[in-house]
Amino acid sequence: MNTMSLDATFAALADPTRRAILARLAQGEATVTQLAEPFAMTQPAITKHLKVLERAGLVTRDPGSRRAPCRLAAQPLKTAVDWLADYRDYWEESYQRLDEVLASFDEDHP
Repeated sequence: MNTMSLDATFAALADPTRRAILARLAQGEATVTQLAEPFAMTQPAITKHLKVLERAGLVTRDPGSRRAPCRLAAQPLKTAVDWLADYRDYWEESYQRLDEVLASFDEDHP
């Protein structure tokens, strides 16, 4: 797993505006103008957010076209989910051990 790619994904996801942009693109492609509509910010500000998402590989658009629609590229999200899955397994095992301890406590103290 490429840690630089994973770092870029989590850095991009750290901002609520970028997460909202990704949620919108999950519904289908959109232009910068369409993506800017629900936000109280300028199109250049949205473009800066898009550049962060593009560098992380989360958004694609046709190069050289200012009006080209943006699209969600979900592979980096899958990579992040796969990385997080290892920790989910850890916590599930920890909770199972806790359940066993609590069950033995209940048996010892009816």
